[in-house]
Amino acid sequence: MHPLYGKIAGIDVHKKVLYVVIASQGAPGGDLRARFGATREDLAGLSAWLTQKQVDTVVMESTANYWKPVWLALESHFHLLLAQARSNAAPQGRKTDYADALRLVKRLLSDDLRLSYVPEPEQRDWRSITRTRVEYGRNIVRLRNWLEGILEEGQIKISGLLSDLLGVSGRRMLRALAEGQTDARQLAALGVGRLRASEQELAQALDGQLRPIHRHLLRQHLDHIEWLERQIGQLDAALSQMLKEHQDSISRLCQVPGIAVNAAEQIIAELGPRAETFPTPGQLASWVGVCPGREQSAGVSKTDASPKGNLSMRCVLTQCAWAAARTKGSYFEALFHRLIPKIGVHKAIWAVAHRLLRIVWRILHLGEQYLERGLILQHAASLQRRFRRLAKHMALLGYTIQVTPPPHANPQPPS
Repeated sequence: MHPLYGKIAGIDVHKKVLYVVIASQGAPGGDLRARFGATREDLAGLSAWLTQKQVDTVVMESTANYWKPVWLALESHFHLLLAQARSNAAPQGRKTDYADALRLVKRLLSDDLRLSYVPEPEQRDWRSITRTRVEYGRNIVRLRNWLEGILEEGQIKISGLLSDLLGVSGRRMLRALAEGQTDARQLAALGVGRLRASEQELAQALDGQLRPIHRHLLRQHLDHIEWLERQIGQLDAALSQMLKEHQDSISRLCQVPGIAVNAAEQIIAELGPRAETFPTPGQLASWVGVCPGREQSAGVSKTDASPKGNLSMRCVLTQCAWAAARTKGSYFEALFHRLIPKIGVHKAIWAVAHRLLRIVWRILHLGEQYLERGLILQHAASLQRRFRRLAKHMALLGYTIQVTPPPHANPQPPS
């Protein structure tokens, strides 16, 4: 029996069947083996069997979504660990189900398994909502592209004249087209507010020839987009209610340039309201995969490419990093433009995402407030560069310069 884990059971998870091996003291080969189904009744039997055998810890592979019902059935009774399937790979030609389950136990004991972070049930509910909301948003973008393709087939070119094809003016025109309107001038008159194209230019762009199937598809896509938007609104309302007690953390995150309410909610859903699982910002950056990787052999580092990490966090961090880099006067804008000449645009935005994540960790884990000091830092750095340049020229002319430092201390950049 391991002093840290106690008696350990390894489960090789499949869609319809589970293979279980219990590592017993004095039997390193795993003398207790069993096979169970994957229905709710079978999982209850598995839980009872593991309890009877005095198992303390259960380790299983993260096989597709098939591990989730097993986790839900066992999490209130045992200490559960979820291993990434690749870290439990078998030598070629030597793979069997029971051997996979036993290998999970052996590699756990030898610290060779890469374990996944599985949050508490409440946080998993938050994740379900935020990830569904993201997928709905992607579906809207996909439908918008289909709409534009239908318009191109009908020789209608308004997507180049409207800033947003799904804005108020665009939707009014698309609805009229879907309902059978063919007069280009009447369609152009449906524009609302200030448009970047004149009514005559709109009329020329709307003078196309849509077939009945095009109008039918337009109507269906518009209905689908509006349904998705209603669903997103309902998800937003539900998530806002579920995160009501964590509004302080959301407010502090929203003080950071580039982080809006939706992004703050998604960050909390992925990391937790206190990021308690990650004791240091470096460990969090490694889990997300936003830090330099290490592949070193014989003292030679072959690549510093970032490791794979949490895909949802990488996506939202990249979006926030672009927004932060475009925020005028912010520290992230200065950092982004300072790094571009050295490492290029893509690596620079990745560095901004890394710095952004470290600040997020301090806000959640330490409860700190964000203080924007970008303008002060830019001003101080500009003065230092100018001083060095002038001092160099004056030294070439034979002059000696005596400098009195400013009374205020130079602030440090956020970490």
